[in-house]
Amino acid sequence: MKQQLLPLGRLVVRLNETATLGVFAHLKFPMARTKLKSRSEPENSSPVRGSLAAFQSHVFAWFATHQRDLPWRKSQDPYRVWISEIMLQQTQVATVKEYFRRFTAEFPQVSDLAAANEQKVLRLWEGLGYYRRARQLHAAAKEIVERFHGKFPQTVDEIQSLPGVGRYTAGAIASIAYGHKVPILEANTQRLFARLTGWDQVLTTSASQKRLWQFAEDILPDQDVGIFNQALMEIGSLVCTPKNQSCSQCPLAAHCEAYQQDRQDEIPQPKKKIEFIPITEIALVVRRKNEVLVRQCGQDERWAGLWDFPRFAVADVNELSAAEAQLKEASGIQASLGPHLTTIKHGVTKYRITLLCHEMSHEKGRLRPAPGPDGQPRVWQWREASHLADLPLSTTGRKLAKLV
Repeated sequence: MKQQLLPLGRLVVRLNETATLGVFAHLKFPMARTKLKSRSEPENSSPVRGSLAAFQSHVFAWFATHQRDLPWRKSQDPYRVWISEIMLQQTQVATVKEYFRRFTAEFPQVSDLAAANEQKVLRLWEGLGYYRRARQLHAAAKEIVERFHGKFPQTVDEIQSLPGVGRYTAGAIASIAYGHKVPILEANTQRLFARLTGWDQVLTTSASQKRLWQFAEDILPDQDVGIFNQALMEIGSLVCTPKNQSCSQCPLAAHCEAYQQDRQDEIPQPKKKIEFIPITEIALVVRRKNEVLVRQCGQDERWAGLWDFPRFAVADVNELSAAEAQLKEASGIQASLGPHLTTIKHGVTKYRITLLCHEMSHEKGRLRPAPGPDGQPRVWQWREASHLADLPLSTTGRKLAKLV
């Protein structure tokens, strides 16, 4: 059965409880402590504080009037749902919207994506980060064409067998596109579920994940599961936020253990702060007449498959001329260090990088790239400066290219 999104502002509320929609934060249900439903508990036990039917109705009603108008909600095509879910991993909704429009306009069908050159895929992905997602997306599209004859798989197991698709993404596609009764659990919903159940443990442990996945399954309605799952993610994203949550506006406040106990600021436990490591690198704009030297990042490097200017670690900021020897060893090119162009500060995972960008003048030597760890030579090119924009560049490479 094809899933249909609830139109904004319209809903048939399936609620036989005495609770009235619109006063969610003031409802009090007589339960001392909510437990997650176990297999041994009777079928009519509720996994949430109060009635499960009321809980589900509050979710649907809120989403009908508060859901955002997002481009991937225009249809339940599994291909488009898949693209959006991959793009939304670790990326803000506001950022994804325009990327989604461009990507699906260029590759409207999975066969179009499968047939595309990887460099084109990376170029369209440029700026979204986590480029492994783009490469896995491309690989999965090829697999859909080869294994499934161009038709998007329909079962959770088949969907999850695709490169880059985990349990959450498979559940999102299966429920939204096909209406399958399967749960989802991602950053927004696991925070929401922890507060709903009063679960005050670290969320990343296997025990926490098992408990929250079970809760996600126990609260599913029999119909409109895709809408329900999207609504829960939306509540987690817009209302049950990590900080400054809007409990007074939350449709589920009456069902929430953390809110009823005034512990919403304590749950879930905060993540351990990452200890960032500062490093300094140098990027080189090596000029030869109207050309500049660029290299393609290897599969073992950051930004695999993307292009960047030659870049090396800096052991001593007072000895930047060491980059001349590093360049010669890596590429066979001899060049002299020139003036400082700019400094770019950026972060990659746990590293905080200060990138010193310098010009260099080519003196002599032909390209003889040194091999990478796999024994294969790295890919280097002289490229006309005016054609740099055609390449899929790293974010810092794109910034530096604007100065060339």
